[in-house]
Amino acid sequence: MTGRTNAVPDSGQDRPRLTDAPGLTSDLARRYEGGAGMMAGASGTGRGGGAAGRVPVLMSDPRVCAVPVRDVGEPLIGLDESFGPSRARVRVSVARQLVRAREQLPQGLRLQVVEGYRTAAAQRAIIESYTAQLRAACPGVSPADLDHLTSRFVAPLAVAPHVAGAAVDVTLVDSTGCELDLGTPVDATPEQSYGACFFDAPQVTGQARTHRELLARVLGGAGLVNYPTEWWHWSYGDRYWALMTGAPAALYGPVAAGRILA
Repeated sequence: MTGRTNAVPDSGQDRPRLTDAPGLTSDLARRYEGGAGMMAGASGTGRGGGAAGRVPVLMSDPRVCAVPVRDVGEPLIGLDESFGPSRARVRVSVARQLVRAREQLPQGLRLQVVEGYRTAAAQRAIIESYTAQLRAACPGVSPADLDHLTSRFVAPLAVAPHVAGAAVDVTLVDSTGCELDLGTPVDATPEQSYGACFFDAPQVTGQARTHRELLARVLGGAGLVNYPTEWWHWSYGDRYWALMTGAPAALYGPVAAGRILA
């Protein structure tokens, strides 16, 4: 990719723009794309704009895989309990950015990280399970379209931010640890949520919309980028982050087996 548009400003006010990503080849797959018949990005209400029929840049986009990786060699570190009971593991700089983001939240609110680093085996299992669901719901779908649809919810193994220790699934909680309303549960599929898992889903309004915007403001302000089909997924240093910010290379590739944790 030559001109890396879709940069995320330092202010964190915007997320990756909707763009003319590679399209689906079958009418059935197109109807299915946004979850239960809702076309992804069809509302055009996202901050990045976008006309009906334009879709977010997905992890399956070849431009993501084309980003070079220059792994800086940071170890994984376990987040402490202030980020929730999962004690998720992430790269050291990702942990620092999360601390920066948390400091910008209003008093009484916290970030709760549901998941961070994920093994390649775990990633592969999620891909296989979700792919099987899509095949059953969309019989006759082409392999290319199946990869496209799958990547709305789970990244291909080669570029998966979780496998690089670069991504977190994160939500907001109050001082008692109760989750705030962000429109859907974390990890709701496009089908389960009727497309409401997309960050800019037009049916998400009121407090849920306000909470999503707050999440975007603090995490974007700390340098993380959102995967626009999952409001909860934010990453730093991976190939998708590099593509969206215009960085010359990713900082992290898949975590090598046996890497020592800090």
